[in-house]
Amino acid sequence: MQTLNKKTLVLSALLVAFAGSAAAKVSPDQADRLGKDLTPTGAERAGNRDGTIPAWEGGITKPPAGFVKGKHMVDPFPNDKVLFTITSKNADQYKDQLSPGVQALLKTYPDTFKMNVYPTRRSAASPQYVYDAIKRNATTGELLASGNGFKGAAIGVPFPIPANGTEAIWNHITRFRGVTVTRDTGQAAVMPNGAYTLVKFRDELDQAYMRPNMTPEELERDNLLFFFKQWVTSPSRLAGTALLVHETLDQVAKPRQAWTYNTGQQRVRRAPNVAYDAPGTAADNLRTTDDFDMFNGSPDRYNWKLIGKKEMYIPYNSYKLDSNQLKYDQILKAGHINQDYVRWELHRVWVVEATLKDGMRHAYKKRVMFLDEDSWQVSVADMYDDRDVLWRVSVAHAINYYELPVQWSTLEVIHDLQSRRYLAVGLDNEDEPYDFDAKRTASDFTPDALRRQGRR
Repeated sequence: MQTLNKKTLVLSALLVAFAGSAAAKVSPDQADRLGKDLTPTGAERAGNRDGTIPAWEGGITKPPAGFVKGKHMVDPFPNDKVLFTITSKNADQYKDQLSPGVQALLKTYPDTFKMNVYPTRRSAASPQYVYDAIKRNATTGELLASGNGFKGAAIGVPFPIPANGTEAIWNHITRFRGVTVTRDTGQAAVMPNGAYTLVKFRDELDQAYMRPNMTPEELERDNLLFFFKQWVTSPSRLAGTALLVHETLDQVAKPRQAWTYNTGQQRVRRAPNVAYDAPGTAADNLRTTDDFDMFNGSPDRYNWKLIGKKEMYIPYNSYKLDSNQLKYDQILKAGHINQDYVRWELHRVWVVEATLKDGMRHAYKKRVMFLDEDSWQVSVADMYDDRDVLWRVSVAHAINYYELPVQWSTLEVIHDLQSRRYLAVGLDNEDEPYDFDAKRTASDFTPDALRRQGRR
């Protein structure tokens, strides 16, 4: 990692010292800080000393004027202006607030990659029942053996005051993203010259963990986090290819269960390899399976270290990038997406370093993840190969879907620094937006349902 400035080092040292002394279950006195000096999700409520990060005042909890449910988001900050722009020429001035990966992007594309920095808006918010659950979880949630699962928590993040890196990454995995969600999105593997082929998907997600009446006891009995089903809708040569995942809570007792439907064979097959560093669906080898959603699945192949907290520029309030007024050709450019539509802000992030365990195999020897303190969303991730060379940089462009509300990425971009290609995941500008009111049942997430879906 890059050298941290003095203020960041002091803050990180204090946080790591506190984390090292904390138990998985925090005391009632510590939990009582949630909603007071800490936000309900565990972030620092106060702004920073410089005034460049404001205090959290609840985030966006209702739609702005002009929003129509079922349509794309309306930018709640249309009058915000660019404060300054970071380029390859002045990047050294801001290097303490940039991940090594973002610094590498500025160096790799010195004439085109830039960062338009806007005023910081702490817009992240969740429903009150999620906040209530998080406070309960703080005193009951605990990791299972080797950190490959947890118990004693439901609905909200299990570890709002994390004691270690494993707890922090479980917060990302279980952060609130609605309950049942459907979406139509595009994925583009972009060549160095900007050429690409768009692959379109239909995703359905039913998150048992986040159901309003869910209890830790029911989760432990069923050992289920969520159902996920995805199928390709275009191009025609791939259409019908489908994937089904049952994600477990205790991945020691039962690892992830997955099935695929192959259109050529017209058969559903068990897919135990849909995990870890197996290639992502139709991604042209530009992402691993566990790159999806910045990180997903079992954390068991890595040692997770909580480095501390720092201030960093990350994409945030990316409503301009989400706009249905944009065409994909306007977004997807040679080297990287069009940075004119990207909004960067200064936020505090948790820094978590994952190093591959002895005897374990993965394409990434090390990953460093930067988690937004207000939402637990991994905002930036730097991945290193087995030579300890920075290989890929993932960036999540987040917005508050204020109809719920929920903070989630609208687009994820995985940059391969070695091939100078990138993968854009989640494009929906020319499609319908996320549907958080979808109705699904467990019968929609069976191998038979996958077979029926693939044949359509």
